[in-house]
Amino acid sequence: MDTPLRKDPDSPLRGTRANIVQSIRAHRVPDLQSAAAALGHHFLYANLAHAQTKQDVLDLIAQQFTFPAHFGKNFDALSDCLTDPLHKSGPQPGFIVVLEQIPTTVKFDKEAREQLLDVFRDAADFWSDRKIPFRCFYSFL
Repeated sequence: MDTPLRKDPDSPLRGTRANIVQSIRAHRVPDLQSAAAALGHHFLYANLAHAQTKQDVLDLIAQQFTFPAHFGKNFDALSDCLTDPLHKSGPQPGFIVVLEQIPTTVKFDKEAREQLLDVFRDAADFWSDRKIPFRCFYSFL
């Protein structure tokens, strides 16, 4: 018996715009990963549960997204890694990104969280301009 995902690989994304940054809400990570595989999209996942600071968050994202060793570990460098080098490497099929358990600590406050999400919103806009889906889902710890 086929699962609904096999019948419709886009089903976990039904009603989700092609270029968006939103709370993960009812989505499940395995379903998003399966949808990415079925659609041929890149799946980028970072679990940030052990992060306390901006540097921790950037370190974990760099490790889990397998960024190059020269990654600058600041929000500008994160933006660059999510856009320009990928664009220059050739045609891209699309992206599904999950940022799970973004910290809500004193050292990673609301302003830092918004700055982080703004980087991903800017990346979604960048890819939208190129007609490439970029969906980012996040949750807070």
